[in-house]
Amino acid sequence: MSHQDIIQTLIEWIDEHIDQPLNIDIVARKSGYSKWYLQRMFRTVMHQTLGDYIRQRRLLLAAEALRTTQRPIFDIAMDLGYVSQQTFSRVFRREFDRTPSDYRPSDLRVTRRLRHVRGRGSIG
Repeated sequence: MSHQDIIQTLIEWIDEHIDQPLNIDIVARKSGYSKWYLQRMFRTVMHQTLGDYIRQRRLLLAAEALRTTQRPIFDIAMDLGYVSQQTFSRVFRREFDRTPSDYRPSDLRVTRRLRHVRGRGSIG
């Protein structure tokens, strides 16, 4: 099996488990290679570190959820393994030059606000 095939298989596994805690130790254990060798092989094939790949995949999934759903930012952050919304927002802003709220389309933000206001009950 070539390095390309090994990394492709690992990428598929990472993508299937992206919503679970993932780090270099876990992926190295799955691969059967040492952390050092796996990171070197990954960087050679993908031209980025394994940690950067995992971070980017999570952020792309978060961006998609922000664009296409009305799920709270906190829920998206927690589902993708971030320890807090603050950490998620900082990493997201560093990647996309916008906060998660600014990234979400305005029509989804308005709909979400209206739903929140309606949910408070009737006046009177």
